[in-house]
Amino acid sequence: MRKRINGRFTYFNRNVHIEPTNICVYNCRFCSYSNHQSTESWELTVDEMINTVLDLGEEITEVHIVGAVHPGRDIHYYAGLLRRVREARPNIHIKAFTAIEIEYMAKKAGLSLEDGLKMLKEAGLDSIPGGGAEIFDEKVREEICGQKSSSQAWLEVHETAHRLGIPSNATILYGHVEKYEHRIDHLERLRQLQDLTHGFNAFIPLKFRNKNNEMSWIEEVPVMEDMRNYAVSRIFLDNIPHIKAYWPMIGKQMAALSLTFGVDDLDGTINDSTKIYSLAGADDQKPAFTIKEIRELILKTGLIPAERDSLYNILVEG
Repeated sequence: MRKRINGRFTYFNRNVHIEPTNICVYNCRFCSYSNHQSTESWELTVDEMINTVLDLGEEITEVHIVGAVHPGRDIHYYAGLLRRVREARPNIHIKAFTAIEIEYMAKKAGLSLEDGLKMLKEAGLDSIPGGGAEIFDEKVREEICGQKSSSQAWLEVHETAHRLGIPSNATILYGHVEKYEHRIDHLERLRQLQDLTHGFNAFIPLKFRNKNNEMSWIEEVPVMEDMRNYAVSRIFLDNIPHIKAYWPMIGKQMAALSLTFGVDDLDGTINDSTKIYSLAGADDQKPAFTIKEIRELILKTGLIPAERDSLYNILVEG
């Protein structure tokens, strides 16, 4: 299936992750990132975030902005942030805000999802990431993140974004209290929405890591379970073009292994700028990849490196 859809290409891009804050209105049991669980607490200023983008200059083609759902920041604040990023780097691709963040910020401002997304798009939003999906099964979702937006709300944000010409990614959080039938139900709901909108670029299975959260008693699934999950995702979601292994989550070597289990995308350089998985115990405590390192890793698997833009147009092959 991987060869049929993407041949031997393995994609990556030059990106940086910016996490504006970990102060969150929600307290999800699996989360090691928010101020409820972490010993750290931060609120980056707009100037600090803009300086990150400016300091990296032409090293990056995409900025990925995702953080906690801050109780005091609404859609006007984040639209202002997008406008500042666009002014600083007019040609950079801005991928920002999970569906959970967008639902909250629009509601806080008294806007509909459609009007909120239109505002963000006009401010510079190019695409949205897939975070916050967790598990769609309502009973499991209630158990692990009952305060968070509903499954239906997540799907509605993405459907609305697709209708407005804003592409997105999708995720699943697996390896905790869910069963196989819950994973398949999750994939089926994504598959149905993709048949309707064709707006998903990539699907990203996210592994539950058990450090520093309220579900630390759960043993993490073994590597072969990760690989089976990638393989099933690639076969089941044949209408979503790309399956991504988020290497800060599983480590660089396991990400390389995943390329033989259906994965065709490794995300990007990231530049040691994300704490979401390092706080949860991921192996890469300072997640950063150089272009040279990514290419070498892909070549060792016998595949073809393909540096891409954020919409999977190949910029440099080999």
